[in-house]
Amino acid sequence: MAWLPLAAQRQDPVKWTLVADSTKAAPGATIPVRLETIIEPGWHVYSLTTPAGGPNPTKIKLADNPAIAGFRVFQPKPEAKLDEGFGIKTETYEEHPAFPILVQLKKDAAPGSLDLTAQMRYQVCSGKTCLPPRNKTANLQLTIDSSAPAANAAIPPEFVEVKANGSPANVPPPSAAPAVQQSFGAFLLVAFGFGLASIFTPCVFPMIPITVSFFLDRDSQSKSQGVMQALVFSLGIVLLFTTLGLGTALVFHGNVSQLGSNAWVNGFISIVFLIFGLSLLGAFEITLPSGLLTKMNSASAGGGYAGTLVMGLTFSLTAFACVGPFIGTLLAASVQQSLTERVLGMVFFALGLAAPFFLLALFPAYLQKLPRGGWWLVRVKMVMGFVILAAMLKYVASIDQVLQTNLLTRPIFLAAWFVLFTMPGLYLLGLLRLEGIKGDETLGVGRMLTGAAFLIFAVSLLPGMFGASLGELDAYVPAATGPMAFGGGAANPNLWMKNQYPDALAKAKQENKLLLVNFTGYACTNCHWMKANMFPRPEIAAALKDLVLVELYTDGSDEASRLNQEMEDKRFQTVAMPYYALLDSDEKVVKVFPGLTKDPQEFLSFLKSKT
Repeated sequence: MAWLPLAAQRQDPVKWTLVADSTKAAPGATIPVRLETIIEPGWHVYSLTTPAGGPNPTKIKLADNPAIAGFRVFQPKPEAKLDEGFGIKTETYEEHPAFPILVQLKKDAAPGSLDLTAQMRYQVCSGKTCLPPRNKTANLQLTIDSSAPAANAAIPPEFVEVKANGSPANVPPPSAAPAVQQSFGAFLLVAFGFGLASIFTPCVFPMIPITVSFFLDRDSQSKSQGVMQALVFSLGIVLLFTTLGLGTALVFHGNVSQLGSNAWVNGFISIVFLIFGLSLLGAFEITLPSGLLTKMNSASAGGGYAGTLVMGLTFSLTAFACVGPFIGTLLAASVQQSLTERVLGMVFFALGLAAPFFLLALFPAYLQKLPRGGWWLVRVKMVMGFVILAAMLKYVASIDQVLQTNLLTRPIFLAAWFVLFTMPGLYLLGLLRLEGIKGDETLGVGRMLTGAAFLIFAVSLLPGMFGASLGELDAYVPAATGPMAFGGGAANPNLWMKNQYPDALAKAKQENKLLLVNFTGYACTNCHWMKANMFPRPEIAAALKDLVLVELYTDGSDEASRLNQEMEDKRFQTVAMPYYALLDSDEKVVKVFPGLTKDPQEFLSFLKSKT
């Protein structure tokens, strides 16, 4: 392939240098050296103590040498902040951080030359993209001389020693409690919303007043003790679902971006969504073994806080018939989240489910204001069933796109969504007779407006079936193809060559134009958004006319995708999607643009880059 000769020109924004104030040391002495870095503007590396579940922490060690008895690595104070891309709090360095290393020589080290080699493994990121982790070395030549004076091996107090496992040597390991503060992304909001939604199911809602009253009406305890009982009960709920989240995180621990386009993973998610969607619609009921529930119920009868904790666990298991679809859907969706998000997702789900039990124990007067149970609980469950089936299609579409079977095309996908969102609208309006709707029941304003909202959303999908843009929604549905495609074709004269890099390069040479290479993916939501919402903009489309355009797909199951991903990795040291590169006719990189942008001027400035 034409790119292979350029593999040596890998992008690496970090330079490492190993230095020492004195190049001579006596046997048995401690030598202070420094690993100095130069990081290009706009990039950063991660600390040696960056928490797990996100980017790769930096690792520093010395290569084995017979003259070295041991070494200690120190790091400066990093900048700790929430990383929007990974959804967790990370620790980073920019510009010129230095890492002191104390090298202990053996007492019997032979005089003469000592080659010191530092080995680093690190990941470098910008605000928009991350390069894959890479290994690098830095060398320093010292001299072992018995007459050498002792060096000052004191480390300034602003540096912290780091153990081999990545934890600070002189700082206690952080507790797990602050983990909830690490992510405030949309995924956790959805998880909390799922927890709240599961309250309004026939298995949970009727139990709220009964359970809270049980805590508060005991003659032998005060109100504060009743509140504590409710808190422990809620803790049991959180404990059970957090354990489920942790188990899922341990089973699915692969790379997030790779999981997102993996056909097997998307197939698993689709099956889970289908099972729980049909369960919510009443096709069958998911139940746990009765023997397990009997044992748990007996254990909760022991009284005290331990009994209340077990009661919370028992309640969670008993409510599984209604809560299970929400749990299964959330767990399946979390497979494509980071390790931390997978666990915290279940924590937030449990908090949403447990919140009313604890809050009503604090404010028992509101027990009388709770709406009475009834058929509206069944309606919530039925509507959620339709929504989960619609969400399932997104993962089925990812399988279809990656395998390139072209069975679930954009029109078919949107037609299926139109039906699945029309049905709950008709159901709520009383026009679709399913469980929860009585023929003689008066239609309330709330039910009428909710049903109308579903129908409005369903109708808004129809233009997309004929190639029209759906705005932000286009990131989640199959792209338009053929003459009606809004990202190319009749609606836009800029035609992209697909997986034809040599032909595109030849065309760029013939027409004396720059070549725009778009590393994209069939199941890449950000790629879909750029194609649907950025490329058709008049100013962007005009700039694209002056370029030769080629799309290189990297997430398919075919050989072309494998080679394209290999090229991107070797040439640009990344497998990010989307990733844009402007090349001249000699394949020299003019400029690159990593990731998604919603700023047209920023992307336009990139497209107008000159050699």
